[in-house]
Amino acid sequence: MADEKLTLSLESGDVVIKLRPDLAPGHVERIKELAGEGFYDGVTFHRVIPGFMAQGGCPDGTGMGGSKKPDLQAEFNDAPHVRGVCSMARTSYPHSANSQFFICFDDARFLDKQYTVWGEVESGMEHIDALPKGEPPASPGKIVKATVS
Repeated sequence: MADEKLTLSLESGDVVIKLRPDLAPGHVERIKELAGEGFYDGVTFHRVIPGFMAQGGCPDGTGMGGSKKPDLQAEFNDAPHVRGVCSMARTSYPHSANSQFFICFDDARFLDKQYTVWGEVESGMEHIDALPKGEPPASPGKIVKATVS
């Protein structure tokens, strides 16, 4: 399907992300699968660092968890880590991305070709900007519902 979108409905409003299967087909498929299963519904942004990024997708909100699905093979690509870019979080092992992702607040080009970019925010970035800050935030922002259209 052309130009599929992931909508993250936050408490403050919707964030619409253009999916990029041309860059990372396996990662986009995983995100769509998890969103379709309701995995992201109620999940918090557990790590929000001003000037850097907001990270979410951990089912227990600690940053240590993932889905029960197998980890993904890395799909590092040439897309730059700039404001609004969505990329997968992972451990130091390149092929460890699972369900956690982050959205860049600003230029984070030092991450280029080391993390898998899978989408970009088309609208609603102000809702990401407004997320409570911290590692973890005292009262973390959460994804009310994640849908793919």
